[in-house]
Amino acid sequence: MFVGRIIAGISGASFTTASAYIADISEPEKRAQNFGMVGAAFGLGFILGPLIGGLFADFGSRVPFLIAAGLSLLNALYGYFVLPESLSQENRRPFDWKRANPIGTFINLKRHKEIIWLIVVIFLLNIAGQSPQSTWTYYTILKFEWSTKMVGASLAFIGLSIAIVQGGLIRVIVPKLGQEKSVYLGFAFSLLGYVLFAFANQGWMMFAFMVPFALGGIAMPAIQGIISNRVPNNEQGEMQGAITSLISVTAIIGPVLMTELFYTFTQSTASVYFPGAPFMMSAILVTISLIIAAFSFKKILRHKL
Repeated sequence: MFVGRIIAGISGASFTTASAYIADISEPEKRAQNFGMVGAAFGLGFILGPLIGGLFADFGSRVPFLIAAGLSLLNALYGYFVLPESLSQENRRPFDWKRANPIGTFINLKRHKEIIWLIVVIFLLNIAGQSPQSTWTYYTILKFEWSTKMVGASLAFIGLSIAIVQGGLIRVIVPKLGQEKSVYLGFAFSLLGYVLFAFANQGWMMFAFMVPFALGGIAMPAIQGIISNRVPNNEQGEMQGAITSLISVTAIIGPVLMTELFYTFTQSTASVYFPGAPFMMSAILVTISLIIAAFSFKKILRHKL
């Protein structure tokens, strides 16, 4: 199982390639909206994946893995035989092992000092995003006595909401507000969503509060768009790889932090009983990200001048 997970994790680098592909084929002013399509696809997968897995699990616990392998094979065949190459010949660079590793990639980020802090923002936002991913099931079962079916329905609703925002609304909001204002708007909605989750006292509220939480998804594609527009065309893949590597690190740190907070504040011996502590931690991280983003935008503006 562990070997399989390692191979799957290495293969997961295709997400980086997909983001770089979108950067290659998109006009600079369209990149944020098109990055949102990746988020929309993820949201739809968040709905369909568990549904397909649940249906085929009735035929045996190994069958969902075989279905996933078949879908991955179809992806590979489509990418190789159908999808056209996105990177033009003049924008290609020789392969270099010094850059083809996380450490080398992070060292090269020093050349883009004006966007370093935006990458830190992405890091913090993804740690914040681990609170619902890591504690949603525990939180809703403990606080509202939800069944597993209700938990599944709520996760599907989250996925649908994210798909609508990042696949549809972002294509309207970013062109009207611009990328910087879209980032601030997304932060405001994220902050509101996390605080509301933390203090919800009835189950139906969790569904209602998913709306501002999902609208917070406006920020991330807008930030990616800003970063992508500050990077040369022949370095898009390297930049997306660095971002994905950082996101992978947050998938290690975030679950440990959020589940530990949930455990600490739900014990009978806790000085303060507060199951919503992980969501409040996320709200704090979003607030810090907002401050850093504002500082970074000023730095980018000075760099332009």
